[in-house]
Amino acid sequence: MAGPSYAAPEGPARSVALSQAEAAKGADITVTGKGWRPGALLMLLVCGQSTPDLGVIGGTNSCSNADGQAVTTDANGSFSKVLPAAPPPKPCPCVVHVATVQGEQAVVDTELKITGHPVEPLPENGEGKLAVLAEPRLDGSGSLLTWFGAPPARTLVFTVGNLGSAPVKDPVFQLGTAHGVFAPQWEDRQWKGTIQPGQKAEVKLDFELSAGAHGDYQVSIQYAKKLLATEPWGVDRPWGVTLFWILLCLVVPAAVFRIGMAVVDRLRPREGHRVNPGRHRGAGLREVALKVPKLARGPGVTAPAPPAEPEPPATAPPPTTAALPWFTPDSAPSENHPTRPNRPTTKGNS
Repeated sequence: MAGPSYAAPEGPARSVALSQAEAAKGADITVTGKGWRPGALLMLLVCGQSTPDLGVIGGTNSCSNADGQAVTTDANGSFSKVLPAAPPPKPCPCVVHVATVQGEQAVVDTELKITGHPVEPLPENGEGKLAVLAEPRLDGSGSLLTWFGAPPARTLVFTVGNLGSAPVKDPVFQLGTAHGVFAPQWEDRQWKGTIQPGQKAEVKLDFELSAGAHGDYQVSIQYAKKLLATEPWGVDRPWGVTLFWILLCLVVPAAVFRIGMAVVDRLRPREGHRVNPGRHRGAGLREVALKVPKLARGPGVTAPAPPAEPEPPATAPPPTTAALPWFTPDSAPSENHPTRPNRPTTKGNS
């Protein structure tokens, strides 16, 4: 059965080659690689109790860490580095373990025989015997609550196979989520069940992100410190939160304006204390009209009508006065009866 697979970048597949397949203790071997990410920092270690299919079963505790070497790939994703065949703390079978230090994790193990180092069979029941047999997937979808900032939740589904000779009971996986270029945050998730040798099982692990999370995420799964698979996840932006802030920016100023107008209305003078400018303005117009002399009227010229004055309030009629005794209606001077000049009286006329 094939070992675990890793997602390779576009271009040739990652590969590692050794200058010699068997070396004495402490001898130098040249390790070359191709198809790696350009500019990637790699760590080279000699590890025991490991195989290319199962990887480093005991983790880096099975490697000669003090004699490890670091190398950076060139622009073509290639590298070449001299590595001493230092005996690891665990017996062989041994491998040269090449893994990335930063960014997307990638691992390639190549078999190495060390002359004079003890060789023992692998433990029948140990960690690191599980491998992912198919591409993982994320089940689940968002809801109205996630549109308003609730934590997005999904279920990671993947199929693992037992490559060992003993059953694996209740394995503990490490589930990691990484956002952008940041390192993943790992959490232990135990799966209840037993996987017999040579059999496979479907594993489902539920997880969720923090509230308001959005952007490009990467979900990783590993077992016994060995990366099994990764799956990208694009989380939509919670547009409901954006809409809430837009409405808040519109409602709060409107409410403050309404409160301010109510305070101004409370502080302005009452109706009984107001000054009526219209009344004084009308009285002033009447006074001006009385003071302006009448213009001479010519033929065809019509004088403008004076402004109508309000009728005076009804009052008692003025007291009547007696007519003068020396005037009568017929003898009063007028246009038809002008006053005649005084003539001397004569006796004949009298």
